[in-house]
Amino acid sequence: MSTSPFMTPGDRGRRRERSRRRRRRRRALLAGALAVAIIAAVVVVALAQSHTGRRSASGRAGAAQTGQALRSRAPALSPSGLLLGKPALSLTGIAAPQRDPVQVAFQSPPRAGLLFNLSTGQVLWQRNAYRRLRIASLTKMMTALLTVESAPPNAPVLVTRQAVEAAGSKVGVLPLGRRVRLESMLYGLLLPSGNDAAMALAQHVAGSARRFVERMNAMAAKLGMGCTRYSSPSGYVDQGNYSCAADLAMLAHVDLEQPRIASIVRTFTAALPFPIKGGKLYLYNNNPLLIYGYPGLTGLKTGYTMAAGKCLVATAERHGVRLGVVLLNSLDPATQARHLLDSGYADVYHQAPVPEPPIPAGA
Repeated sequence: MSTSPFMTPGDRGRRRERSRRRRRRRRALLAGALAVAIIAAVVVVALAQSHTGRRSASGRAGAAQTGQALRSRAPALSPSGLLLGKPALSLTGIAAPQRDPVQVAFQSPPRAGLLFNLSTGQVLWQRNAYRRLRIASLTKMMTALLTVESAPPNAPVLVTRQAVEAAGSKVGVLPLGRRVRLESMLYGLLLPSGNDAAMALAQHVAGSARRFVERMNAMAAKLGMGCTRYSSPSGYVDQGNYSCAADLAMLAHVDLEQPRIASIVRTFTAALPFPIKGGKLYLYNNNPLLIYGYPGLTGLKTGYTMAAGKCLVATAERHGVRLGVVLLNSLDPATQARHLLDSGYADVYHQAPVPEPPIPAGA
């Protein structure tokens, strides 16, 4: 710094001191301003991040809600890809086995099963009610339903070669090329579980087995049977042919609303007009509960293949209470069905036990 020749040494010292104080004040002011700027910047960034986070979370929540809404609006489809209708029977208590009023534990339980009220849909006992399993000749419950809805009892049904050559269980005496009264064929379908009768009826109703199967799947979707798919009129071929206990309970309810089906499935033996020598066809029901005289039994259908195991849909009525039981792949369906029905009548509806004849194990 230059100095004036007129300044004394003391003046110069005081001036230098004032200059140092001014520099310190300026540095202090600059440091304070810088600190304020830094704090302000931090606050702005924090607020921006918070707003972005809220907006992102809101976006994610909105996207989730939108996806959920879209899913809820998406139409429910059957395994055949058809729109599902309203369930034929509303099953209350389904998928909540811990609240079942009947608690039964079998040593060798079926793979799936259901005990239910045929009138109200109340579920009394269940096991894997929605598990899709092969159902063998329980398939004929749908074949019978389509038949009675499509053709009158006296309609003449042509016995085709495909019907005569059907594999598995058969009526066995269908005369090739002759026409048989439809109701006689329906008995042959439901009592001895004739696969030949199933083929003949399918061809009569729809013109071919393939078109009949299409109608079966359409009807299943209409009835709200969300885990059912059919691949044949008889169920003899297991591939692509399956259902679940819940769907079969609904189908049992619908079948028994048809007087023609209800009358047939509770019949133990029938002598029917038939174009064979003697003019009569004698048929016997293979339902083990009917064979062994279960009190109040009203039906309905058995099924068996190696892949499906023993299957049974049994229905009964006592003192106005209508119960049904579905068992899929059971080692002892007759005994298990009887035990479940007895438990339902006693434990839920408080009905006194009815004397029953013994059922052989494994029937």
